[in-house]
Amino acid sequence: MIADSYEQYKNDIKGKVILVTGGTGSFGNAVISGLLKFEPQRIIIFSRDEKKQHDMRNEYNSPLLKFIIGDVREKESLEKIMDGVDYVFHAAALKQVPSCEFFPLEAIKTNILGAHNVISTAIRYKVERLVILSTDKAVYPINAMGLTKALMEKVMIADARKVSEDNNTRTTLCGTRYGNVLYTRGSVIPLFVELIKRGEVLTVTNPDMTRFLLPLSESVDLVLHAMTNGKNGDMYVRKAPATTIETLAQAVCEVFKYKKGYRVVGIRAGEKMHEVLVSQEEMIRAQDDGDYFRIPPESQGLDYQKYYEVGKKGDVEKVEPFTSENTKRLDLGQTVKLLLSLPEIKEELALFRSS
Repeated sequence: MIADSYEQYKNDIKGKVILVTGGTGSFGNAVISGLLKFEPQRIIIFSRDEKKQHDMRNEYNSPLLKFIIGDVREKESLEKIMDGVDYVFHAAALKQVPSCEFFPLEAIKTNILGAHNVISTAIRYKVERLVILSTDKAVYPINAMGLTKALMEKVMIADARKVSEDNNTRTTLCGTRYGNVLYTRGSVIPLFVELIKRGEVLTVTNPDMTRFLLPLSESVDLVLHAMTNGKNGDMYVRKAPATTIETLAQAVCEVFKYKKGYRVVGIRAGEKMHEVLVSQEEMIRAQDDGDYFRIPPESQGLDYQKYYEVGKKGDVEKVEPFTSENTKRLDLGQTVKLLLSLPEIKEELALFRSS
């Protein structure tokens, strides 16, 4: 995080009341560590998991943290805590592809209806800024997780449009979208490490499959950037490099000096060969902000006639989407270097050496 950004974030966050839904997850833990440095008045961690809340309460031992048990599916539990909140980071979601594939209605209840509950309650209580967290799987979605996240984005954009048309200058709604965040729950690197601990061969779906690689700290920076700079309906994407799944498996084996290697098991249900962070259609209106893409909402408003008669001129065929296939590709050495920079990998290596 550059010094100018740090000071901007601190100026915006100091003395504010912040709500983090799904706050006991990987993102919640990371963003709360950062937020505490900016001297907020209070941070409310809202989640369903009492065990994780207990562990988090003991770990931070901070009077600035307030833990609330609740579910975004239940609007009543949000009504009790939203009054007086300045900023909301909406991270609560069902995020694992298999879980959403097997139980799509549960994904709808949490990822779409839950997001609607958070957004509508935030608007009612005049929250200043709300940032939703989305995923590359929401672009050209092929699985239930991606489909529900895509509709969550549409809900936010529609509500942002209505807020603007109602001349509500109090509340700003925006969002972020990012790819594979390294070493978060359910991601592939913890799976590889667990297989190594068990002495098993790593499983690779397809050697040529590519995935974005984003350290958790950069995903937090993306959300803070959106909170500080976003306008109603904006989606923000942090530019990230990618690598193939084969290179990632080789890098993990090299880092842990693991000799059993990997085997190919084939693409699983709901998986793509390459992920997309900004679609071809979105790139026509996307703004390049250096480390970020800003994707403003389409501007037809609620005028149905304009929807049918007014478009945006541009040669779509000459515009490329931003994908894990055409972004900067990390080779084996670069991937190893990135892995060795992760605090979680350093911790695992220390345990390996001491065992």
